[in-house]
Amino acid sequence: MKKILAIDAGGTKISYAVVDESGKFLNEIKTVPTPKTIEELIKVFKNIISENENNIDITAFATAGAVNINNTKVDSSTPNMPEGYNQLDFTSLSTKPVFVENDANCAAWAEYKIGAAKGEENTITITLGTGVGGGFIIDGRLLRGKSGRGGEVGSMKINGQKRICTCHRYDCWESYASGTGLKKTAEEIAQTDIFKSSIFNTKTPQDVTTYDIIEGLNKNDEYSKTVFNIWKQDLITGLINITNIFDPESIIISGGMGKFIDTEEIQNAINSEIVVSPVKIKLAKAGNYSGMIGCALLACEKK
Repeated sequence: MKKILAIDAGGTKISYAVVDESGKFLNEIKTVPTPKTIEELIKVFKNIISENENNIDITAFATAGAVNINNTKVDSSTPNMPEGYNQLDFTSLSTKPVFVENDANCAAWAEYKIGAAKGEENTITITLGTGVGGGFIIDGRLLRGKSGRGGEVGSMKINGQKRICTCHRYDCWESYASGTGLKKTAEEIAQTDIFKSSIFNTKTPQDVTTYDIIEGLNKNDEYSKTVFNIWKQDLITGLINITNIFDPESIIISGGMGKFIDTEEIQNAINSEIVVSPVKIKLAKAGNYSGMIGCALLACEKK
């Protein structure tokens, strides 16, 4: 049975462990801070690989950013990673095979293989966090597109309010349906009269946080409920579009914002408007390290 060194490379931390072909962790998951420079990052990657290289068959990376069709490097700009990250040829880090894939795609594959979507050949995983990511499994295969960049749902256009996104374009779904989008909506609604009666009215609009909105929901604060309902409708709008286009059996919601939604409510709202067959909305089950599991399982199939 193959052993895969799975590395999840994020903007603040790098997690790694050895995983087998079934997605089982074979040793303790370790975490180190993400360095600020590309030189330091390469050194950390090489140290992690050298620590495990004699006992593994493949090294697999789950990473932010669009990965090229050959699964060897990140093609897109990744502002949360050190400058020069998209110039790194990951295959140069080891004498053994190296595989790289987008972290949202990895999470989707983990959910498809061992998680909430197991047994479903057409399923989509949407990651709701600081941003919005997506991974698409169509007829049992990961959708990657002609260049490897397929499934960038966060950049799907919705609304027409001219809200700038982190990608410097306007009105992307991510700028509304992410945690960052929730905060932006909170700032905008805080400039209306409803904010005057809010439990947070001593704050400036810019100081209201996503945590405040969730706290306000629990305390029946009308301002917080208004903000959250707008955010929820923006989320639903994007999910309706995705469902109509891909007709999936399920949409799996992962990421930190997922715990705040009522999946049955979201499911009913989507199914009342779509023109395709009903979809199931579920919360992810593969766990916090689904990216590591997914990249390991994908690497086994590719290498």
